[in-house]
Amino acid sequence: MVRARQIDIARQAGVSEATVSRVLNGHPGISEATRQTVLTALDVLGFERPNLLRRKSAGLVGLILPELTNPIFPAFAQAVETALARRGFTPILCTQTPGGIHEDDYVQLLLDHGVAGIINISGLHADTDAKPERYIRLREIGLPLVLVNGEVPGLGVPTICDDASAAVELAVSHLAQLGHERIGLAAGPARFVPVIRKVEGFRSAMARHVGLPTAGIDDLVVHQLFTVEGGATAAETLLAKGATAIVAASDLMALGVVRAVRARELRVPQDVSVVGYDDSALVAFTDPPLTTIRQNVQAMSEAAVNALIAVIGGSDAQSRDYLFRPELVVRGSTAACVMRSVSPAAGRARRLRAATARHSSR
Repeated sequence: MVRARQIDIARQAGVSEATVSRVLNGHPGISEATRQTVLTALDVLGFERPNLLRRKSAGLVGLILPELTNPIFPAFAQAVETALARRGFTPILCTQTPGGIHEDDYVQLLLDHGVAGIINISGLHADTDAKPERYIRLREIGLPLVLVNGEVPGLGVPTICDDASAAVELAVSHLAQLGHERIGLAAGPARFVPVIRKVEGFRSAMARHVGLPTAGIDDLVVHQLFTVEGGATAAETLLAKGATAIVAASDLMALGVVRAVRARELRVPQDVSVVGYDDSALVAFTDPPLTTIRQNVQAMSEAAVNALIAVIGGSDAQSRDYLFRPELVVRGSTAACVMRSVSPAAGRARRLRAATARHSSR
């Protein structure tokens, strides 16, 4: 390696050029900590490792994701892949698209490649309509498997979940403290395990903090797709029912809620408060910055990788469940309630006042 590059590596690692040279040439007498610091600097600067220093893979691990359009899934992918690589495993990323490769086909592909294990995030194990036999088969052949944000009861594999019920409790409590009573839930499709838990949390929180009867609470739950369009459609229904605040089941849905509110010539948060879910990248920079529930992606990913490696190593950690407490991140999309309800009539009145004001200013 040319001297100029060794200077760059030494500067990045905070060591001498001589130390860099000794590490790169595999000379003895270098501590493992120093060696790893130099190799990390090499990777960070984008230099290719010499053949004798290339990390030997401990094996392949499959990572299955439902999509990459929702920002939470690329966040999981990056965190899991980094944690796997740090432990010497080579990740194989499998993402699904509408009409594309099915999860079962990906699993067979991974088995054909001889993977050491699989981490599955929000896959068919999160869909209560899906048959569990596919996972039972993997369990029977002894393939190490970790499921994230979903479950197969009685399967006996490590399960990593965000506490979706507690998450909605945090959101409703926050909005109730701001004086909101007509709080709606823009939920995802009803068949998914995290959605079921969010609805359970919503019912419990609304009964405790607002005092609505069960029928009144269920009337404020609308199921739609986890998309911007799904959020907007759910919001239209909830606003027609007089909601002054809406909790969305994902940040993408929350952005759709904001769009629907503004389509009625109402404001966020002055007229309608909005809470998202996930704390995806960039939602702190939307207009207004989005109040949301943060999934601890980093900790959940580390736990998933640690659990998988433990099972690969023969540890009896098969049936352990890991439940992670979410965090409420308050930003600019929630505020004190100033309207009794946001009814269609209220929206029409606001538009009429705005039109009158524009006419009188001419």
